[in-house]
Amino acid sequence: MSDRAAGEGRRLRVLIVDDEAFNRLRLQDLVSREPGVDLVGTAADGIEAIAAIRALAPDVVFLDVQMPGKSGIDVVREVGAAQMPATIFVTAYDRYAVEAFEIAAIDYLVKPFDDERFEQAIVRARKAVESSGLQDLRERMLSVLGAVAPTASASAPSPGAATPGAGEYLERIAVDVKGTVRPVPVSEIDYIVASGPYAEIFTAGKRHLIRETMQSLEDRLDPAKFMRVHRSVIVRLELVEGLRRGAGGDGEVLLRGGISLRASRTRREALEKWLGMKG
Repeated sequence: MSDRAAGEGRRLRVLIVDDEAFNRLRLQDLVSREPGVDLVGTAADGIEAIAAIRALAPDVVFLDVQMPGKSGIDVVREVGAAQMPATIFVTAYDRYAVEAFEIAAIDYLVKPFDDERFEQAIVRARKAVESSGLQDLRERMLSVLGAVAPTASASAPSPGAATPGAGEYLERIAVDVKGTVRPVPVSEIDYIVASGPYAEIFTAGKRHLIRETMQSLEDRLDPAKFMRVHRSVIVRLELVEGLRRGAGGDGEVLLRGGISLRASRTRREALEKWLGMKG
């Protein structure tokens, strides 16, 4: 508590950037409880974030890493490291934590995070703003941004095709298990099914629910190992045992263990090609 109280002489001006309304509201609520902290604005995407940072000049920005269009990394690049406020990256994947610190973020929060972890991030941000630490971080940003590969295009790749410039693919996905964030290795995933704004990840009989879009998962999973066979279904290719064609053009993918999942007509054609089937 002493660290928080010590910095209350200067009020921190905070900007929140996240493409999901629920996450913005969660951060707004946490910011409102912090002594000596004022919320100066919110942004729902990278373009809004760039405009808000330039117009509002916040002391601190909570910046979502993975957003459609311009990512959090893209925002840093476009604003310029020397003009960035103290940056706390927010991400659903701890893989991004490495990249966040490569460009010298103050801290990062892996969703879902608790109140105590948020408070720790605020303390770190305040210390950086009130000392010479922020300038040091900006200089580090300038020196390393050129070495960090630009993020992949937000456009959807064709099924089964590699995304140009995508860089590394996901190796693990953070899930919430009874209030504890745990990594699920991608190598253990059998298939993924959309469930409203969530995605259900199935691994060896276990089911994990995460708040992530199928498009985002498709973009970040290795297309040599995973294929989106329906707008709401992604499968591990090595588990595919066959394809059952339907009368209406759609079909079913048959996985090892007797599991069958929907396959749309357009996605089915890509799967047939992968299986070596002729039209």
